[in-house]
Amino acid sequence: MKLSLDHKNHVPLHVQAEQLLRNLIKDPQFANGKLLPNEVDLAKQLAISRTTLRQALNKLVYDGLLIRKKGIGTRVAGTAVSSKSNNWLSFSQEMQTRGIPIKNYELHVSWVHPEEAIANFFQIAPDKKILKLERLRGRPEAPFVYFVSFFHPRIGLSGEEDFNTPLYEMLEKNHHIVVNLSKEEISAKPASKFIAEKLEIPQGDPVLFRKRFVYDRGERPIEYNLGYYKADSFVYTVESRRDQ
Repeated sequence: MKLSLDHKNHVPLHVQAEQLLRNLIKDPQFANGKLLPNEVDLAKQLAISRTTLRQALNKLVYDGLLIRKKGIGTRVAGTAVSSKSNNWLSFSQEMQTRGIPIKNYELHVSWVHPEEAIANFFQIAPDKKILKLERLRGRPEAPFVYFVSFFHPRIGLSGEEDFNTPLYEMLEKNHHIVVNLSKEEISAKPASKFIAEKLEIPQGDPVLFRKRFVYDRGERPIEYNLGYYKADSFVYTVESRRDQ
């Protein structure tokens, strides 16, 4: 992608760079989680100093449009809702605290090449195989949620783990991975033929679709999770408390 600024324009270069970045992050490839070009290369391409470029980047970070991590790079913030909690629970733990008995109807483990969005989230090459976990779960009477999880190869999962146990308890006990941060996107969508068959609902019926990005204490990506919930069987509740 060729990027340039008009050095003869009366508009200050940092303002031009800011507008260019605002346009750049609308590109689908960056909205999909791909890192922006690094500062050194981008500054050279635009023929400006890193200080001028950083001034533009800082404005977008301040506006919540970009996320910058030292040693990793800068990416589009997206529209995810973040939650950080000392008592954050897995699905099994959450259902247990509510006194809801849960049955596992299906559990499938496989090794797959990640799609672009997942590879970008994990910051790995798309030819690197990762573990995929699919689970159909619900009450004893009927299933109400279908989960698809992908895990960073850094964890060291073998695929032989007992995924019937609470997931985050297992990760902490067996792999010393402590989850600390969840970023979620929640929307409604019509059930595909595949999801409709799994949840035992008519194709096209609305389902609650939740995309969850899970990080460890160092805010390194751990899990990329998709959840499809039967709309009439599950309520997603968010509690917020205003700091005094």
